[in-house]
Amino acid sequence: MVLFLLLAAGLWGLGWMLKLPLSVRAALIGLLYLGVVLALLVLPENAPLRYSLGGSAGQWLVVGALAALGYGYAMVLRRVRARVRPENRPPSAPAAAADPEGPLTETELDRYARHIVLRELGGMGQRKLKAARVLVVGAGGLGAPALQYLAAAGVGTIGVIDDDVVDLSNLQRQVIHGQATLGMPKVFSAQKALADLNPQVTLRPYHRRLTADIAPDLIAGYDLVLDGCDDFATRALVNRTCFAAGVPLISGAIAQWEGQLSLFDPARGGPCYACLFPAPPAPGSALSCVEGGVVGPLPGVIGAMMALEAIKRICDIGASLQGVLLIYDGLWGETRRIALTRTPGCPVCGAAPASEAP
Repeated sequence: MVLFLLLAAGLWGLGWMLKLPLSVRAALIGLLYLGVVLALLVLPENAPLRYSLGGSAGQWLVVGALAALGYGYAMVLRRVRARVRPENRPPSAPAAAADPEGPLTETELDRYARHIVLRELGGMGQRKLKAARVLVVGAGGLGAPALQYLAAAGVGTIGVIDDDVVDLSNLQRQVIHGQATLGMPKVFSAQKALADLNPQVTLRPYHRRLTADIAPDLIAGYDLVLDGCDDFATRALVNRTCFAAGVPLISGAIAQWEGQLSLFDPARGGPCYACLFPAPPAPGSALSCVEGGVVGPLPGVIGAMMALEAIKRICDIGASLQGVLLIYDGLWGETRRIALTRTPGCPVCGAAPASEAP
């Protein structure tokens, strides 16, 4: 046994000096092990070398079997980990710890210098952004610019959920994606772009459709939700779930030349999305981007405004769009504001008084 250990140590050390990969060094020791077992099987009973090697091949076979079991377990565990969906893996810590009370690093001071000199935002606001967790529903026309500006602003943890893949027709307006990511799930394309834009933030990609069974747990893990999806059923689900969790919701929508957005926060006295849209639109009354088209820069305008509203809410600065529907007409360059109030008979928040909303 001692002789084997000395030879194994020698092989390992030689491999280290030659900078051989760990797998090659392990293979050399495995060959040494096979040589020892073979020697014990063919050597005479009274051979001196036999005693130096331990004397019995059976003991070495047991050791080899245990080593094989350990290696097999490790390989199975590695395969299981590789098959875990990215959104279910424990998120890695941001490059800079999200500590709102801690000082900003030198890198952060340089990166966010134009924020820090803003009187309304400053260093304290930047630390709030670093500590914030924001979920973006949809990585398409509205989600793309919102994600870019949230990451550039230094929002510490950003989640994005979308089950779609990048299509050539998306590139006219969904600027976070590109030719190189055609066919890639949008959430991973966004992850790739944001990692290059700001590696100091953590992006959690969820490549799946938002459904009622996962929405409560997902949304409960975030401080704020930005909804830029393109179907009413998902919007209604997001609104119900945000209301139940007491999470503010910034909702945006676009069609052709016009966009709109508002902040819905019944927990703080405002209306919810269902107060404004209690039922799905009548068939044919609301054309999708596929049916009616959309001018390319419009999602950028509304998506960037959604990110701006998020920054204001996180830092508690300025006047938010809570209780206001902002409508932007890109064709005529007009902006309108419509006041919104809680609807007593709202199917979502109407049963809860404004002062007692969750």
